[in-house]
Amino acid sequence: MNNETLESYWHKFLSKLPYDSPYRDKTYISEGWGDSPEMADELGALIAVGTKTATCSALWEWQAEGESPPETGSVTIVVDGRGEPLCIVENTEVTLRMYNEVDAEFAREEGEGDLSLAYWREAHRQFFSRSLSKIGREFSEEMPLVCERFRLIYK
Repeated sequence: MNNETLESYWHKFLSKLPYDSPYRDKTYISEGWGDSPEMADELGALIAVGTKTATCSALWEWQAEGESPPETGSVTIVVDGRGEPLCIVENTEVTLRMYNEVDAEFAREEGEGDLSLAYWREAHRQFFSRSLSKIGREFSEEMPLVCERFRLIYK
């Protein structure tokens, strides 16, 4: 990921805002979503067009990396599979819930597949089965998830 490109993208965003915008005091992270460049392209495109307004991750992965999960108000530059910026989102809600507590509304807001809870469950079971094996954990219906809702603030 080219930090100059990200900084330039962030400054382009800030240049469109009023002088007293609270975003001028914020920091951002940059990331592509998923576990492959292809998935980052696919999910990033869904975010950039406004179809995907939610995401989730395994709390166990945050803990294994020694990182704190994101918070409400955190800002992310969404990048594609090559690390190029696609858009900027801001978290509007961050909650912890078990995998088996995710409901149809959240699954629809994730914006993937046919938007159904059944699709969400199968796709995320596969994803977490792959990603958790890297930290020595196994998928569980009771595993804790960090569930984020966000809004597109720049594209």
